[in-house]
Amino acid sequence: MNLKKYLVRALHRLQKGPGYTYKELLVWYCDNTNTHGPKRIIKEGPKKKFMWFFLTLLFASLVFWQWGILINTYLSYDVTSSLSIGFKTMKFPAVTVCNANPFKYSEVKPLLKELDRLIEAALERILQPGNGSEDVYPPLDLQLWNQIPLVLIDEHDKDNPIILDIFETNQTNGDNETAGDNQNSMGNKTTMYNETTAGNQTTAPPPPTNTTTEEKKYKLAVKLCSPQGSNNCTYRNFTSAAQAVTEWYMLQSTSILAKVPLQDRIRMGYQAEDMILACLYGAEPCNYKNFTQIYHPDHGNCYIFNWGMDEEALNSSNPGAEFGLKLILDISQQDYIPYLSSAAGARLMLHQQKSFPFLKDQGIYAMAGTETSIGVLVDELERMGYPYSDCTMNGSDVPVRNLYSQYNTSYSIQACLRSCFQNHMVEICGCGYYMFPLPEGVNYCNNEDNPSWAYCYFSLRSSIKQRQICIDSCKETCNDTQYKMTISMADWPSEASEDWIFHILSYERDMSTNVTLDRNGVIKLNIYFQEYNYRTISESAATTIVWLLSSLGGQFGFWMGGSVLCLIEFGEIIIDSLWITIIHVIGWCKGLKQKRARVRYPDVPPTVSELVEAHTNLGFQHEAMGALPRDEALPPEPGTPPPNYDSLRVRPLDVLRLGSHVE
Repeated sequence: MNLKKYLVRALHRLQKGPGYTYKELLVWYCDNTNTHGPKRIIKEGPKKKFMWFFLTLLFASLVFWQWGILINTYLSYDVTSSLSIGFKTMKFPAVTVCNANPFKYSEVKPLLKELDRLIEAALERILQPGNGSEDVYPPLDLQLWNQIPLVLIDEHDKDNPIILDIFETNQTNGDNETAGDNQNSMGNKTTMYNETTAGNQTTAPPPPTNTTTEEKKYKLAVKLCSPQGSNNCTYRNFTSAAQAVTEWYMLQSTSILAKVPLQDRIRMGYQAEDMILACLYGAEPCNYKNFTQIYHPDHGNCYIFNWGMDEEALNSSNPGAEFGLKLILDISQQDYIPYLSSAAGARLMLHQQKSFPFLKDQGIYAMAGTETSIGVLVDELERMGYPYSDCTMNGSDVPVRNLYSQYNTSYSIQACLRSCFQNHMVEICGCGYYMFPLPEGVNYCNNEDNPSWAYCYFSLRSSIKQRQICIDSCKETCNDTQYKMTISMADWPSEASEDWIFHILSYERDMSTNVTLDRNGVIKLNIYFQEYNYRTISESAATTIVWLLSSLGGQFGFWMGGSVLCLIEFGEIIIDSLWITIIHVIGWCKGLKQKRARVRYPDVPPTVSELVEAHTNLGFQHEAMGALPRDEALPPEPGTPPPNYDSLRVRPLDVLRLGSHVE
């Protein structure tokens, strides 16, 4: 039994229908399918047949169109958010408290002494330009000033603003720079307006006399130059000189403090035993030993209560102020750095256990001389992961190296964004920014080792491309807990009770009968759960596979009256078509083989006896008709048409067996 007969029999076993041509198979499908429409095409008259064919084709097109919309909706992976409210005993949040001033001025003053002299002299020239003393003893360190100088911008002529130097420079008269707002000065020069000269050096002029207030338009700006030199500089303008001074002092102080070892910076900050005067959690007393100390570049020494690193997180037994955390803090406002910290108070933040506190982004201030009550409500966020959202469980699938992992804290998108920026800063500028953790083997930027670090830092920070790269690389956490705070304040202590309270607190801190505390240095905090109701905001898939299958089936049944069985029938006819195609391919290959054989033997193929004779008798030669001369060729034999018997038609085996029984 050859392969073709086997395939033909297999086709009839699967189909049990007549023939194996495409036309017969299609007619058989239309006559036996359960889908509405195809039956009417083969059974109706010519007009109705055309109508039913058009309607079937139209509705089939509608089905496929609707299916495409449904599948596209499913593959968009939309989500729906649901809000549920629960009640349970909750873990008390981790509480981080810091002083708004990072260092004690008495400790850090030797490092910032020359910087303070520079800014005081600069302010004197800015505010009283006509009375500025020419000789300052000891001389000012202008090398420190020239690394990141402050300049005045004369905007009397808005189309051609003039850059005025506050201190003496090496520029000559008539060779001064011009600049626009926050634009690079690429070497454009003009004569300084009403300048005063001292040899070959220029100083900031006094405002012109006999002018109105509107005409006296001077702005203070920070001048930042690229490594190529002063010909490629940018000016960071500010609407207020106070902002410019704070920004300039911050840049210069970070450059100085970047070279100070970490242990020395911790020593110069506020210690826990000096800052935390009293502590009470619920009915249990606590002290500074219950806090974990970390060094925060923005705020110096910070202290975290209930961080959960070494011990289990504390639970809150009941809602209400009497079951929360009560603190009394001493911020020692009289020891603030005057040009660095313009705000006085405590910076605090509520966050999850084992997470790093980003106080600059999410912290709040508590004002000195007040009692601040903070009522807390908890929101739990549950996001769906891939493919519904691009969130991460623990940050292991984020391509950014997390520099905050040295604190053994959990992943957060703030840590990722800062780590991404710091990695770019190290790669482009060759050093790290002081406010972020460092990779291994890298130093913080400073003016001596990296003279143009400030220019590089601000260029990188204002780069939209860099920000977009970090935003695309970092991911939100799939599960997060947020603390919503209700804040209220009152004066504390009251005038009637401040005497005895300050006496007691001063005695407990300094063991002295003298009052060493005042209203400007103490803060009282009350942190508690408002209620035990917590909200859970969770995401769920808007479309599921069950929704997809039911929607697909609904459209198919509505437009064509079909079901899953109809799809199976359609799959069956596809399989039968493949079988027929295979049979045709085999027949084509067999015909090609026979054609090649005819080329080898152009005449009638030799018989078996002739082949045997040729093999045994080497002198035997087959008489070929092609050997005769063309004019003596035999006439062609008359052809005989093949018989047209029905018995030669391929029929199923069961039909053949039935016929044999009848005989």
